Amino acid sequence: MNTAAQDFMGRALELAAEAGENGEVPVGAVVVMDDRIIGEGRNAQIGSLDPTAHAEINALRSAALAMNNYRLPGARLYVTLEPCSMCCGALVHARISELLFAAREPRAGAVVSARQLLDEGAFNHRVAWSEDSEHRDASATLLRDFFRSRR
Repeated sequence: MNTAAQDFMGRALELAAEAGENGEVPVGAVVVMDDRIIGEGRNAQIGSLDPTAHAEINALRSAALAMNNYRLPGARLYVTLEPCSMCCGALVHARISELLFAAREPRAGAVVSARQLLDEGAFNHRVAWSEDSEHRDASATLLRDFFRSRR
């Protein structure tokens, strides 16, 4: 992974930590176009009373406002946790070109874990995806520590 990509996932991890500090599940995401961040988001479902306020959705909303367009062709999304089915659908609708995620989500992950939605042929847009093994442990540790503190 190149240095810029490491910086982008690093920023997503910072956002995840902020979410955890706010009592939200620690997930962070950034949308990148032309090697610059155009949108950021972190989990905020509890604080915003919004079940759709996942990190990915918040980052997509931020990027769409910044670009003045609900479609983001050529953009990449870096997220600390494998997206759920809702977020995978949003990536397709936003025309995200590439997804990079750090940790797998064994219960609700819809990219490789519980489902493989982005590989289905029925969608009118394909999102390329890959796993970021370099940041997997950092993301998993944030999540593990968060849930351990809740028990």
